[in-house]
Amino acid sequence: MTGGAYDAYDELDDHDDDTPPYWYAGNHLPHDARAMGLTHHVPDGALLDFAGRLDSTKTLHRVTAWVMLVVFGLPVFFYVLRLVLAVLPG
Repeated sequence: MTGGAYDAYDELDDHDDDTPPYWYAGNHLPHDARAMGLTHHVPDGALLDFAGRLDSTKTLHRVTAWVMLVVFGLPVFFYVLRLVLAVLPG
């Protein structure tokens, strides 16, 4: 059968090596993270894998990225604020 959809499917699924498909968990980790031994099974690697799967063309993914930025940036902001307030006379 040589239809257009069938040929496109064969091209997407055509690989001879033993590597897992691109959609398997852990395949969105940066090379440096893999070199350090991080996988999607450890918390830091899972977070990197999750962030690597975000697509900036999708609105929900952009909102998710902003929420993650706030969640991880707010404690740093409060810590710096506490340091500044401790140093200033008052």
